[in-house]
Amino acid sequence: MKKQFTYWKETDGKFLGYLNEYPDHWTQGEDLDDLREHLRDLYREFSGNDIPGIKKVDEIEVG
Repeated sequence: MKKQFTYWKETDGKFLGYLNEYPDHWTQGEDLDDLREHLRDLYREFSGNDIPGIKKVDEIEVG
């Protein structure tokens, strides 16, 4: 399974990012591989539990 994420490199060299499915919850890594591992952890935590307050993104058919 693949999940999309958004990331960027900060001026201090660290990478910040979030899963597009959970845009309010950012994490960081020392490099891009480290960031990916932190994002995997977030996905496992958020998708495996019904945590109150976790905003999610979805799609609907409107036409």
